[in-house]
Amino acid sequence: MATYGLPANTAYNGGLNSIGVGVPLNLEVDVNISIPASGITNVSFALTSKPIGSAAALAPTLLPTNMGVFLPSDQLIYQVAGRATLQPDVTGQYLVTATVNTKTNGSTNFTFNFSAGTYLGVDVCEFCHSGSVAAQEEYQYWTNTLHSMIFTEGINGELGSYSVSCLKCHTVGYNTNAASLADNGFYSVSINTNLTGLAGPWQFPTVLTNSNFTNMPAALQNLGNIQCENCHGPGSEHAYAFGNTNVSNWPRLAVTFQAGACEQCHDDPPHHYYGTEWYASKHAVTTTIPSGAGRGYCVQCHTADGFITRINYTGTNATTFAPTNTIDTTYYAISCQTCHEPHGNTTPTDENPHLIRTINPVTFGDGTVITNAGEGQLCIECHHSRDGGASNNVAMYALGSNTWVGGSSFGPHDGPQGDMIEGINAITYGQTIPSSAHRETVSNLCVGCHMQSVVPGDPAFLQAGGHTFEMTYNVVSGGVTNVMDKTTVCAQCHGPLTTFNFPVEDYANTGTIQGVQTEVQILLNQLSTLLPNSSGVLDGSVKTSLSVKTNWTRAQLNAAYNFQFVTSDGSMGVHNAPYATGLLKASIADLGGPPQETGLPNSWELQYFGSLTNASGAPNADPTGDGIPNWLKYALGLNPLVAGMSVPGGVVYDNASGVLGGSTNTIQIYTAAEISFDTLPGETYQIQEASNLGAGWVNIGEPIVSTSTNSFSYLTPTRTASGTPVLQQYFRVVHTP
Repeated sequence: MATYGLPANTAYNGGLNSIGVGVPLNLEVDVNISIPASGITNVSFALTSKPIGSAAALAPTLLPTNMGVFLPSDQLIYQVAGRATLQPDVTGQYLVTATVNTKTNGSTNFTFNFSAGTYLGVDVCEFCHSGSVAAQEEYQYWTNTLHSMIFTEGINGELGSYSVSCLKCHTVGYNTNAASLADNGFYSVSINTNLTGLAGPWQFPTVLTNSNFTNMPAALQNLGNIQCENCHGPGSEHAYAFGNTNVSNWPRLAVTFQAGACEQCHDDPPHHYYGTEWYASKHAVTTTIPSGAGRGYCVQCHTADGFITRINYTGTNATTFAPTNTIDTTYYAISCQTCHEPHGNTTPTDENPHLIRTINPVTFGDGTVITNAGEGQLCIECHHSRDGGASNNVAMYALGSNTWVGGSSFGPHDGPQGDMIEGINAITYGQTIPSSAHRETVSNLCVGCHMQSVVPGDPAFLQAGGHTFEMTYNVVSGGVTNVMDKTTVCAQCHGPLTTFNFPVEDYANTGTIQGVQTEVQILLNQLSTLLPNSSGVLDGSVKTSLSVKTNWTRAQLNAAYNFQFVTSDGSMGVHNAPYATGLLKASIADLGGPPQETGLPNSWELQYFGSLTNASGAPNADPTGDGIPNWLKYALGLNPLVAGMSVPGGVVYDNASGVLGGSTNTIQIYTAAEISFDTLPGETYQIQEASNLGAGWVNIGEPIVSTSTNSFSYLTPTRTASGTPVLQQYFRVVHTP
């Protein structure tokens, strides 16, 4: 409300379709952002049905024009087309129809069906929801929650500072605007002397003491604390119509996974900001691709309803997929209710902290049962490889068989953070690959770092930590946005840090200890050059992603799995540096070792020799025996596997071999530079080159061990294969006695 300048007494209901009598209902029609705003020619609303005796009528919206679509996920898809306001004046059912006309996309209609009712309080809800009817025990679970006692503790002085401003969230239906006085909410009851038995309106106590709640009138105690109707809306229509099968739209009570139900209270920085943090999280904008028809397996991690259905699936371990015919595949982002069970715990005596929906053991794809993650058990329900065990995934993929219950796909499937931090379920080649101590030392694992506390005033506030789950934040300076790492939680163990990319050890064996994320990237680059490109060709190029095919060799598939495992983890080694780098080095070694600095492009060696470790592809090798080494054939654009025809003083190559010359009736004469040096028996010599004297020297080929007093010559062309002159090059010979 503060953001958009709305009055402090503005009534709201969190987007529920059951609201209190007299509370303005803000109606909104959203259309796809692909339709230009100028192409929306008209949006009209009509009140097509209302209760008998109602004089309610549609009115212009009360919301400002600069208020956009509420949900972050919807903001990526929709824009506001039109709004209107309806203030129900009697209890019952209301139906509103909206019509949208566009220039090029036709017309369509939308309907809104909602209930207007009055508040009844927890005593009425308890009658059915305490196990007395159909074993519904939500009331019993709720009594264990902080929601059930927040007002009681506050007014009794147990929370320290507490004031009347807290009541809008901590009681039921606290609306002070005059039109809402018929809703029987806390405020309207507090001024109704007939209901309270008081001589005048109930007054907030001037002294907070432990008897305040019990001394309140029973009618107000019944509406105190955060209870059913705060989240579901007023219950009169639901309760009075119970069991009447002729009543349309029963249960006439909101049941929603929408974040608005929680954010009506938890989106008020700087104190109540969990919802505000979520608003900035990636959970709030999870992709819509894994939802919709046929995605019954995917939504069990990718949408709110899908995940909750899986966790609640009776008789099955929580990590097992529920039958797809039980799943609503409609898209909804991962919101508050996805991870938290608002009613409380599964039994009145089983208290999960913070209303966390589950902290049960999780079985990973390779069969490992994880119990050490604490509150992070909830996170790894989805943040682990969902394509089964690594070895089985590779084997089944190669056969074209299903790799998981829903079909066939290669790799760990996007989010193997749980596997990575636990150091399991990758291709280890029979080796014991070490892990970091994070899995033993970080309390609650994922939660311990990603939900670190960030206090108001910190530049990362509402951008990192908490329910943002982010580990980075933006700082804008001079019009430039800089991405900063939130390393506060890391410093508790690792000392003062300003970046996650801090040096640990020389994992990539470059001779220099660089940042751990840099080391991992070097190894990823090296491994990618040993794997085929999207066309299946070993081109030696660095790749940021792989297009894996079933006809790749088993060694390539194993290495590709580890490549995807490390990249999909997303932390670039921070979660488990020893395990990530160990997997990459083992994969590189299995494919023949890291690329060597031979002076020849990896792509050229792989094209002709299939490996970077094939001795026939060495720079000074002569696989055809025609006297011309590979390095010179590369420089001249010759095929190293095709021998030339010897003539006095040289070799002639046929242009049909992909060689020299270009087209017919052309003559090209290439010049070369020769470096000649004398040698002694048993001594070692290394030829080196540099493009300029300040660039550093690079070895050319392998060291030469002399067996005589011969004179050695090194010949290099002064033009490239494309004919471009080499402007300058420096050479030297290093003698090692």
